[in-house]
Amino acid sequence: MRDDSQYVRDLHNIERIEVLKGPAAVLYGRGSQGGIVNRVSKLPEFGRRSTLEAQGGSEDMRSLYADLSSDPSENISLRLNMGNLDENSFRDGVSGNRQLFAPSMSWQLTPDLNWLVQYEYSRYNRTPDRGIPGIDGRPADVGRDTTYGTQNDFIDDKAQSLRSKLSYEIADNWQLRHTLGLFKLNSDFDNTYVTGYTPATNQVIRQHWQQDLNTRNVFNNLELEGGFDTFGLEHRLLTGLELGSQRRDPRLYNAATTPPGNTAVPGLDLYHPNRDLVHTGRMQTFSDSHTEVESRALYVQDQLRLNDQWQVLAGVRYDTFDVESTNKLKDISEDRDSHSTSPRVGLVWTPLPNHSFYASWSKTFSPVGGGLIGITPGVTTNVNDLSPELTKQKEIGVKSDWLDDRLSTTLAIYELELYNRRTSDPDNPTITLLTGEQRSRGIELTGSGKITGNWYVRGGVGLQDATVVKDNNGLEGKRVTNVAKRNGSLFITWKPEMGWYAETGLTLVGDRYADNLNTTVLPGYGRWDALAGFRHKDWDVRAALNNISDKTYYASSTSAFQIQPGAPRSLVMTGTYSF
Repeated sequence: MRDDSQYVRDLHNIERIEVLKGPAAVLYGRGSQGGIVNRVSKLPEFGRRSTLEAQGGSEDMRSLYADLSSDPSENISLRLNMGNLDENSFRDGVSGNRQLFAPSMSWQLTPDLNWLVQYEYSRYNRTPDRGIPGIDGRPADVGRDTTYGTQNDFIDDKAQSLRSKLSYEIADNWQLRHTLGLFKLNSDFDNTYVTGYTPATNQVIRQHWQQDLNTRNVFNNLELEGGFDTFGLEHRLLTGLELGSQRRDPRLYNAATTPPGNTAVPGLDLYHPNRDLVHTGRMQTFSDSHTEVESRALYVQDQLRLNDQWQVLAGVRYDTFDVESTNKLKDISEDRDSHSTSPRVGLVWTPLPNHSFYASWSKTFSPVGGGLIGITPGVTTNVNDLSPELTKQKEIGVKSDWLDDRLSTTLAIYELELYNRRTSDPDNPTITLLTGEQRSRGIELTGSGKITGNWYVRGGVGLQDATVVKDNNGLEGKRVTNVAKRNGSLFITWKPEMGWYAETGLTLVGDRYADNLNTTVLPGYGRWDALAGFRHKDWDVRAALNNISDKTYYASSTSAFQIQPGAPRSLVMTGTYSF
């Protein structure tokens, strides 16, 4: 179900992660322009063994997690994931603590009716880290452990979710599913970070912000899925109804630097920052708002098998999105309604048993107020009155199996267009126009499989051109931030059923820009990682050595003044016991 709140997810209760590239609105709704990350939770399984996992590694990282299973009856299966992680960082003064408690139950009420209940509590209390600034078009020439926050900085996320799923086999090959999801988040932070640089004094400029955020989401989903034949054609039909209700209450504070008598946030020397220099002045309320969102959606998708060679996938989704925000400081409210239709179509042709050619086209939308949810009441511009931003993707490719089905490859060519982008009117800055456009074109080859014996390989290479095509703010022709023109990876694994196993590989990333204006470049890099382990019956012990060559690189950025250095050489030891 939808999870669009602003927090860091714990992955220890996740069975697998599915990355779906491109618009995915038919099944997942608004906002999934470039794709989505689908987290598949760990479920109770009858007869499943329990596991204990302990980890220790560089920077005082240590954790203990339990994944426990029990079948109290032939109809009920239970599972409990819980654990704790403590870690420091190669970054000065940065640390964190994670806690997880996630019980679940699967109850086979009748031969045709199953009830799945899942609860999860997670907490992540950590030091915020905004990275280092860019200077003269490159990341600052400072140690990768250099930070510019304070000893008082923190982010504390506490998230709870409860999910109920009823699955009813109404007939052969037909299933009716109802899912109810409840979610609550409390997130507080106190954060001092860099927003600029003064060459004359060699000091970074900082801001100080605090936040109290409370979020509550309720989603209802009813789906019917089944197969049938018409005129000799095989159908796999999925249709659904989704209702959502969301509440978001953020309160933001910033440093009061005026009038006289208040204290500015102290700057820090670029090369020798003194993190003991903290803002001691008054904090003022910057904003205090309440937002309510009601969303509704109907969708249908049909996977049609014409014959042994041809398959067609077609789907459509209709969404309505109603948002109302209240400025508590000014006691004013404003609401907006949006609606959109999101289609999807795909074609698969299999002329040979091991080779399938495909083509797909899809579209999705992002309404005003649909990101972190909320609009700005009382604003004098037209920003609240705009139509949704839209995304279209076209893709063709071929999926192939080689070496007696031991090796699988996918070659894809795609174009992703983000249009109706919001951009300022050059003749009237108070007016926002829907004339912006970003375009990503690329080709990607991936593969994985068994070479011979116990040897396996996985890897890929991608070429991508992501550019701002239209813009009124000087960005036309600029590259999209954090997107490299060239990427690649190759990993080789030796993995027998028991005994020793090992893996090593390279990850290659090209140059990227840290900011929209393309003033700061993140250099490309190559990282070499490896692991080795030993598996024997109930035990599995392994050691992972990351960034073996201790390469200095920069992983990502949120602006030219917030660049995240990559981790140095690090070692993580993991031991797992199954019983």
